[in-house]
Amino acid sequence: MKLHLHLFAIILAGFMSFAHAEPESGAGNKPNLGIFADPIAQFAAPGEEAVGDLLLQAMSLMGVAYRFGGTSPETGLDCSGFIQYVFRKSLRVNLPRTSAEMARAGRVIERDELAPGDLVFYNTRGFQYSHVGLYLGGNKFIHSPRTGKSVEVVNMTNSYWSQRFNGARRVNRGGSEWKEPVTARTNDRPPAEKKVAEKKAADKKSADKPAAEKKSRSSTRAERRKAAREQEAERKPASRKKSEQNTRKKKKPD
Repeated sequence: MKLHLHLFAIILAGFMSFAHAEPESGAGNKPNLGIFADPIAQFAAPGEEAVGDLLLQAMSLMGVAYRFGGTSPETGLDCSGFIQYVFRKSLRVNLPRTSAEMARAGRVIERDELAPGDLVFYNTRGFQYSHVGLYLGGNKFIHSPRTGKSVEVVNMTNSYWSQRFNGARRVNRGGSEWKEPVTARTNDRPPAEKKVAEKKAADKKSADKPAAEKKSRSSTRAERRKAAREQEAERKPASRKKSEQNTRKKKKPD
């Protein structure tokens, strides 16, 4: 509860300060952070401090223009590029590049379990997990929306977003664990993607079966040839011995 109250005040102040800000280039031209100058020192727990740094980094990018395929604030950010940059910059977490791949990181959480720092996913392009944002608390999330717009904070109860909500994921947080690269586990994939992965595995196994049978037949033929050569080698000494015996009999004097 304490965390939510602090974050709500921060979000409100940040939104008022940066809602219409335009991106500025150059390392020394970052927006004036005002109350953000203190990296949320009031959060004592490692996990809370990590989340505070994460949200601070995200809010500092308010006004950065959307750019398809963009991964840098200097040239623009797309939705997954924004999330990837924020996690890497503030927490040194290496998230996957696309929103669909991010939907396999961490663990699935329900909507009523959402906490600041969680990833929220939406179907905005006709397929699942095509858009991702960072949950801030109070039913709000920050994201890089689309061409012609900039990083912004929106309300997920808005009809557009509530109808397209795909689910949420939580990346393990707290202390040094934040520094470990995030990897996806097949068993924790969204159901639809898990079925696709299982089908691909079955198809591959089916495709590999003829090759395996061919290899097995080839191995069997090689073994038969080897056995034939060994039998032939055994017969030759016996035949030679018998021939020598016959020769000695012929030479024996009467």
